[in-house]
Amino acid sequence: MGPVRTPPPAVLGAVEAATMGLREGSLAPRVGCLLPSGPGTRLLQLPRGVADPPVGRSPGSGRDLEGWSEALSAAVSALRAGGLIAVPTDTLYGVACSACCSAALGAVYSLKGRCQSKPLAVCLGRVADIYRYCRVRVPRELLEDLLPGPVTLVMERSGELNKDLNPFTPLVGIRIPDHPFMRDLVQKFSGPLALTSANISSQPSSLNVKEFQDLWPHLSLVIDGGPIGDVKSPECRLGSTVVDLSVPGKYRIIRPGCALTQTAAILQKKYSLVPSEEPCS
Repeated sequence: MGPVRTPPPAVLGAVEAATMGLREGSLAPRVGCLLPSGPGTRLLQLPRGVADPPVGRSPGSGRDLEGWSEALSAAVSALRAGGLIAVPTDTLYGVACSACCSAALGAVYSLKGRCQSKPLAVCLGRVADIYRYCRVRVPRELLEDLLPGPVTLVMERSGELNKDLNPFTPLVGIRIPDHPFMRDLVQKFSGPLALTSANISSQPSSLNVKEFQDLWPHLSLVIDGGPIGDVKSPECRLGSTVVDLSVPGKYRIIRPGCALTQTAAILQKKYSLVPSEEPCS
């Protein structure tokens, strides 16, 4: 598996950022970040046929292991340098950056042409990590029933997160994608990632890397995990189901997404949560 260089130069200039990390004692490194301005975007293809290795295990063959490790190392290096990377998830292709790097967060909004009042999700590697970054008001078993999976759970944020991440809301959406590369990546990076879909805002979501090729020059790295779902099916482009769990005993669907029916069934039938029509705080 060799890297492929795309010819267009990165158009994001080198922007020096003040350190905006987590507070002392956090797993994420407290480092400043420079947005990359290299000669082109690196594209790495994940080994084919290893999309679903057992949780916590990398692909089996030596060649697959080498390719998987190379992609993980390259992604972690790009994130620690303040870069934006494209990654496969269990729903769509996404753009990720370190949630600790304020300059990278700003670059995500510029890249997508995204309204500054629309929040970015936080991607974690394990359910246990949610308790560091959120004030949880539901049973742990509920979290484990829904995550990892195609669901974003919105809860009250804790003081551990970068204040420049979604400063306009006390809530944060948590994603743990059911994708082995993403879970390996977050755990190897040892800190939260900001995650959003790999597309210009208001444009269709992406199910393969070619569909967002116009964004490549703005990215440090593109991880090609192959096609996600059926590119001809509109349902495959709905993204995760977003549900607000910040009010005890209630839930509110913010975005129906691709897992609405099963998510609502779990919340109502198993945990007796009541659907709410009240606007999110």
